[in-house]
Order: sequence, then structure tokens, then C-alpha cells
Amino acid sequence: MDKKGKIYIGLTVLVVVLIVILEYNKPQELNWFPSYAKHHKIPFGSYVLHEQLERIFTKENIIDVERPPFEYLNKNTINGTYFFMNADVTFDKAELDKLLSWTAKGNTLAIASETISSKILDTLNLERSFVSNFDNIKNQYQFTLKDSTLNNYKKYQYDKANFVYYFNKIDSLNTTVIGQVSNVSETDSIANKRYTNVIKQPFGDGEIIINLFPQAYTNYFMLEEPNYNYTAGLLSYINPNKTIYFDNHYKSGKKIATSPLYVFLKAKELKWAYYIMLIGVLFYILFEGKRKQRAIPVVKPLRNQTLDFTRTIANMYYENSKHQDIAQHKIQHFMDYIRTQLHLNTNTIDEAFLKNLAARSNNDFEATKTLFKTIENISNQKNISKEALEKLNTLIEKFKSHNTWKTKS
Repeated sequence: MDKKGKIYIGLTVLVVVLIVILEYNKPQELNWFPSYAKHHKIPFGSYVLHEQLERIFTKENIIDVERPPFEYLNKNTINGTYFFMNADVTFDKAELDKLLSWTAKGNTLAIASETISSKILDTLNLERSFVSNFDNIKNQYQFTLKDSTLNNYKKYQYDKANFVYYFNKIDSLNTTVIGQVSNVSETDSIANKRYTNVIKQPFGDGEIIINLFPQAYTNYFMLEEPNYNYTAGLLSYINPNKTIYFDNHYKSGKKIATSPLYVFLKAKELKWAYYIMLIGVLFYILFEGKRKQRAIPVVKPLRNQTLDFTRTIANMYYENSKHQDIAQHKIQHFMDYIRTQLHLNTNTIDEAFLKNLAARSNNDFEATKTLFKTIENISNQKNISKEALEKLNTLIEKFKSHNTWKTKS
């Protein structure tokens, strides 16, 4: 490589290194993806919630469930609280029937989600809508707990929701209101209008708790002072003496390995190492992939024309009706075959020879005798017909085909 090429490579490597340094040191943008996953420390993950749950309820009483609830309830006999939390929790019919049947036996079904299965809403005589933010340009909302013993209607604010949902219809005879939401506005009349967004309702011998504000359990909400008190108030409706089965199946941010390069692309350092390797390979192809000598021409080997020559001579004999000559060549070749392949002396052709030959070649004695009778007749004639030549060829080929002790040529 000449000096100029080395300078280009050096400059390119320097630019790549500078880009990597700048990318590594630039401020990392916050990830606002609504994950709700326990292993995520991003704003809408639930790492803080699980950390606090293990402190309040003891780690042994919290079981993470990775499987779908229908499969898990089919394979396990459990009692306690089945907790679902995500932006969207919608069960299919069979799964919901299984969950409701399990709840009716004295267990608790807790769902924190903006979107709820319509069958649950119909079963509990509920309807869902969203809070109008017409006079709430900043999308700021206030949340309160209805129970006066829980911070006495203290208001907790949240400003990261485009829409907040509530129940615009509830079964007032069977429903207990747990939490309410309202707009934050300069107009007190609007601010004081509260909408029910967290309810509890008995179901059989158990109960169902539905919260339309799942963000209450996220890292961002709980780390804002004093919002953790609101989350603690919601959790106070769950029996701490029973096991909590925390669903990790209905999670937007659950771990899914979709690529063999998952490990490399997940870690920032390994990802950049992978990219640099690809760039290095590209430069190698560009600068080192050139030929350093002239292309060596491909010389085709001389063709073996022995077989073509033999076919040409054979065709000449055949076309000139030299059937007797062809027959003699066939007979000589056949005798050579007997001597070299079957190891028999062909000087004396008698009955003993024919029996020995038939036995060695796996042929019938009469067929062998017929073949040699034909050979004798053709040898005694000066000229033979085309049909006689074809008959001789057929008898010889048939004779050879019965030989199961052929040696490899």
C-alpha cells in the first residue's frame, strides 16, 4: 500500500474514533416507552414498585409469573392476589373465564390498565371513558384516594399523560370507589370535579380491583414527592398475608430476544464494537481487496478424445456394413473379459469350460451354451447380417449382466 492510501486510512480511523467518543459522551435521552416491566429503571418501568413490594410484603410472598394466566392457573393450584399491570390488559374469553372462576373462589384479581377487557366491564356493570382536557393544556391531573384515613383527600399530581381514563358508569350498590382523578386548572370548579378511576367490587367469594391509572405504579410517579403515598394507599387494598402473583406476560417491555445479535445490540459498548468491526471489514475490502498481480488465465486441460475416436471408428464400421468385423471385435473383447474378469482360460472351449463359466458368471448353462454356439456360427461365416450382429451383442450384454461378482474397473 502506498503512502497516500495509508494517510486516507489513518484519517478515516481518526474520524471514526472521534464519532465514537462524541456518541459515548453525549447526554442520553430518556426512554419514555410504557414498559411497566420490573427490570426496567426507565420512567415507565416498575423497578421501584417491585423493590418496595419485596420490602412490604416480603420477597417470599411475591411470585413472578412469566406464562399466560390460563396456562398458569391450569397447571398450578394457587390462592392470593393475581396482579396485572400494563397499558393494555385484554384477555381472551377462555382466559377471562378461567380468571373469574379463580377469583370467585375467594381470591383477588387486581388489574391496573388503561384498556380493560369489555367482558369484565360488562360483568361488573361498568363503562369507561376519558377525562376531557379541553381546559387542561398542560395535561396535568390530580389524583386522590377516597378513603379519608389515607392522607385525607391529599392531591397527587401527574403531568405525563395525554389521556386519563375513568368510569363514567358504575354499579353503585356493589362498587367501592377507591380513587378519583380531576384536571388541574385555574378554574376551581373544574379542578374540584372528580372522576372515579379506581374501584373495588366483590365477585363470588373474592373481589376484583380495577385501576385505570397504571402509571401510579411506575418509577416516574413513585419517585415524585409525595406520590409514593398514593401508590402505598392503592397497595393497602391488597392483603399482605396472602401471596401476590405478579404477571410478567402482559407487559409491553417484557424481555424478548428477537435476534442472535441481541446481546451485542443491547449493550452500548458491544454495539459500537460490532459497528467498528463492520467498518473495518469494509475498509479491508476497499483497500486490500485489489489484486496485487495480473490475473492468471485459466488454461483448460486437453480433452480425452479416446472415447470419441472409438465411437467414430465403430460408426464407420457399422455404416459400411462391416458387421463381421464388428462381431469379431466383440467376440475378442468378450474372450478378454472372460480371461481377465472371470479368470478362465479360453484356449479350449468344451462342455467342462462352459459349465465352469456358467457357474462363475452366475448364468444358466443352457444360456451360456447358446451364446457360444452363436459365437461359433458367426466365427465360421465370412459375412453376417445386421440382425445377427444385434443378436450377438444382446446375448453378450445379457450374459455380463448376470455376473454378480463383477470387479470394479
